[in-house]
Amino acid sequence: MNWSAAQIQAWESLALGPRWQMKNAAPKQAVDTPTKASWESLKQAVANCQACPLWQSRKQTVFGSGTELGQWALVGEAPGAEEDLQGEAFVGMAGQLLDQMLLAMGWNRSQDLFIANVLKCRPPGNRNPTPEEASACAGHLQAQLQWLRPKAILIMGRVAAQHLLGQDVSIASLRGKPQVLTIDQGLQAFEVPALVTYHPAYLLRNLEDKAKAWEDLNLFAEILRQRQCLP
Repeated sequence: MNWSAAQIQAWESLALGPRWQMKNAAPKQAVDTPTKASWESLKQAVANCQACPLWQSRKQTVFGSGTELGQWALVGEAPGAEEDLQGEAFVGMAGQLLDQMLLAMGWNRSQDLFIANVLKCRPPGNRNPTPEEASACAGHLQAQLQWLRPKAILIMGRVAAQHLLGQDVSIASLRGKPQVLTIDQGLQAFEVPALVTYHPAYLLRNLEDKAKAWEDLNLFAEILRQRQCLP
């Protein structure tokens, strides 16, 4: 993967070490712990990003929502119109449904988790992200996950699932089957359990699948309990 200048800046802001290492190289050195300053530097790198043409049409970037101190993360596909206006993730009609889903599970989006998207800029007309756009933005999401080190990840929607899992398959074939993601951008590679479910925007158009999404949330809650994120 070829890194853009913005992605290199995002990675270096985390102070996690080199982005690659040659075979037979010197032994790995100790890695600095990410700091609040590195998180703020990552935010600035996202705000200044021009790695793909979407920067020309955005009103602002959408770094994410929630707390960087949360034990788990939720990843969607891309900002919509309201997110582009407000600079926050999941704040439109789909975000309102997401809030209801989280509250029904007893979860607080501002205290328990961090919410991010594969893309940090809104695609015009809310179209699906292109593979080129997802690739250009991949370094930002990877850097966020490296910093957050979530104990579990809930993946919402086919686009986010295909990007994170590298599988061109349907949600129906993925949901209900816990996955394992490897977060690897340097010396601190780690594995994290993940679960795929429907995107709230899809559920607004397909009400009959809300029951399946409820099943997914309860399965994810069990994963969180196993990871000691819930009592």
